[in-house]
Amino acid sequence: APWLTDIEMAIRYDMAVGLNKGYKVTKNQQKQKPGAKKGVLGKRTKFIRDLVREIAGFAPYERRTIELLRISKDKRALKFCKKRLGAHVRGKRKREEMSLVIQQMRKAQQAAKA
Repeated sequence: APWLTDIEMAIRYDMAVGLNKGYKVTKNQQKQKPGAKKGVLGKRTKFIRDLVREIAGFAPYERRTIELLRISKDKRALKFCKKRLGAHVRGKRKREEMSLVIQQMRKAQQAAKA
């Protein structure tokens, strides 16, 4: 539209209409709601989960997942976890957790050798 070329855009006024309408004010800083920290892993919870893992070990499906990951069957491991846990995101998280466990085992073996 050629008639738009001589109009200056992007000048901000106290407009009555449009995206930037109304009087310009500074925004209030809202206090963080308790729900914002929901799901964050606490110190005590982490300690107890680590203790249970150390005592009880891995569930059979977790051991099978570890074996699948060791033979580089990542996709199969995901499909297996997904079937056992019932959701794609949960399966991905569990596969990632098990691959981290394998890395930690390898680090422990390297430390034992040295």
